Amino acid sequence: MAEIKPGTRMRSAVCATEVMVVAAPKDEGVELACGGAPMLAIDAEPGGGEPSPDFKEGTQLGKRYVNEAGSLEVLCTKPGEGSLSVGGTALAIKGAKPLPASD
Repeated sequence: MAEIKPGTRMRSAVCATEVMVVAAPKDEGVELACGGAPMLAIDAEPGGGEPSPDFKEGTQLGKRYVNEAGSLEVLCTKPGEGSLSVGGTALAIKGAKPLPASD
C-alpha cells in the first residue's frame, strides 16, 4: 500500500484516471482504488485490464471526490472509465459550498 499524503499523484491500473490527493487521514492506512484495482504511483506503468463492473461509473476531470468521513479528498486530473473507492466503498463527488446570503 502506497503512502497517501496531500500532494501525492496516483494513476489507475485499469483505466486512464489520474488523481492528486488534496487531503488524507493522518492516523490510518488508506488503500485508494479505481475501477476496483489499487491505484499506482504516477510514474508506474498501468497494469492493463478492465475496470470492475461494480466500479465502472467513471471519473470527471476537475471534480473532487471524498469518502463518507470527509477525511480523504482527491482531485481528478485526468478522467477515466473506473470509479474511485476506498475499502470497497465508492467515493462521492464533493459538492460546492453554498455562498452566504446577501440581502
